[in-house]
Amino acid sequence: MSAPTSGPTTRPAARPGPRPTVLAGSAAIGEAMIAAGCRFFAGYPMTPFTEVLEHMAARLPDVGGVCVNAESELEAIGMAWGAAATGTPAATGSTGQGLSLMQESLAEIVHARLPLVVLNMARAQGDYHQATRGGGHGDYRHLVLAPCDVREAVELTGYAFHLAEYWRSPVLVMGDYYLAHTHVSVHVRPTDFDPLPPRDWALDGSSGGTGAAKLISPLSDRKQRHAGDRADAGYDLAEFYVRRGAALERMLAETEPRAETGFLADAEVVVIAYGTSALYVRQAVSDLRALGRRVGYVRPITLVPFPSDIVRAAAADARVVAVYENSGGQMVDDVRLAVLGAAPVRFIGRLSLDPSGFGIAPDLDVGAMRRRIEALFEPPPESPSEPPPSSTATSHPTHPNGPR
Repeated sequence: MSAPTSGPTTRPAARPGPRPTVLAGSAAIGEAMIAAGCRFFAGYPMTPFTEVLEHMAARLPDVGGVCVNAESELEAIGMAWGAAATGTPAATGSTGQGLSLMQESLAEIVHARLPLVVLNMARAQGDYHQATRGGGHGDYRHLVLAPCDVREAVELTGYAFHLAEYWRSPVLVMGDYYLAHTHVSVHVRPTDFDPLPPRDWALDGSSGGTGAAKLISPLSDRKQRHAGDRADAGYDLAEFYVRRGAALERMLAETEPRAETGFLADAEVVVIAYGTSALYVRQAVSDLRALGRRVGYVRPITLVPFPSDIVRAAAADARVVAVYENSGGQMVDDVRLAVLGAAPVRFIGRLSLDPSGFGIAPDLDVGAMRRRIEALFEPPPESPSEPPPSSTATSHPTHPNGPR
C-alpha cells in the first residue's frame, strides 16, 4: 500500500503470524494491545472490563511491561498518563461508570497531546454521548472506534494504538459484555502501518538542565520562563489553545470515517446500528432481503469522526431511516444531523438489560429485530380529519423525525 498524502494508513497489512487461537474477547483485546506495543496498563476491576485487566496483569510482565490494579479509575488514568508522557505505549479502561471518573483527565490529555488508548467495555450502549462528546472541560475531541465482534476488535485495537501515536491523542475503543466474553478463533499479530514520527516529545530526562527542558502539560508545550528573559514569563494560553484547536481539526478532517454498508442500492428502509447490536441488525436485514423487502443497513465503525457522508448517501433515496441502539437513543442525534431532513429518522431501539445491568440484552434477538424493522414497511394509520365527537383530547403534530 502506498503512503497516504495525509493521515495515517487505515487499511494496513498484517504480518504473517501463528495459526489462529481460540480466545475470549477480553483476552484477544489484551493480546492485540501487547502486539501493538502496549507496555503499561492500569485499571480498576469492573465487569465487563475486569477480564481485560486480569489478562494484562498476567501477560504484561512476560513482555517486560507493567500492569497496575489501581485504587480507582482516577488513579488508573493518572498512572497511564504518567507512563504515556515517558513515551511508553500505554492504555487504560473501564465501563462507562468508571470512564465517568476519567473525563477530566481525558480532556487534559487531549490538550497535553499524549497518545493513550482507552477501552470502554460498556454495559449496553448508553455511553455513546460520553464517548463522542466527552464529559471534560475545554474544546476537545478524541477519536472513537466501535468494533462489532472480536476479530474486528483485534484489528481496531492495533489501529487505535497507531492513531494515538500518529496524532498524539487518546483513542477510545468501544466494547461491551458480548465482546468481552465471546470466544472465537482469531489471529493476533503485529500490524504494519506507515512509519510514525519520532517520540522527540517524550519526557526521558535528556533535556533536564539544558534550559530547554521538554514540557507536557494541558496549559502549554513550552517552558513557563525562557532563560534570562523574565518578560516572557507565564503561559500564553490563547496561543496554545488555538494551536491545539487547529491540530484537532486536522485530526478529525484527515482520519478516515469508516462504516460497513449492505443492500443499499434500492433500499427504501435503511437501518443504522453500531457495535454488537449491528450484528443482529445485519442478520435481520439479510433475512428480510430474502423475503423481498427492500431494506439495507449502515454500521458506523468510527463514531468520531462519524461517517456522516456515508449515512447521508444511504438516506438519499430511502423512505425512512431507522436507528437501533440498546439505549434510550443517542447515536440517533448524529444520524439526524447527517441526514438533515432528507428522510424521516425513526428510533427503533430501547434500553434492554439483564437483572445485573451488564448489558445482556433480551432484545438482541434476530427474530425480534426483524419484526421491528418489518414494522417500518407498514403504512402509518390514517389520521381522521376531525376527532370523534366524544373525544376531548388535543392532538399534537408528530415530529418529522419520529419519537426519540
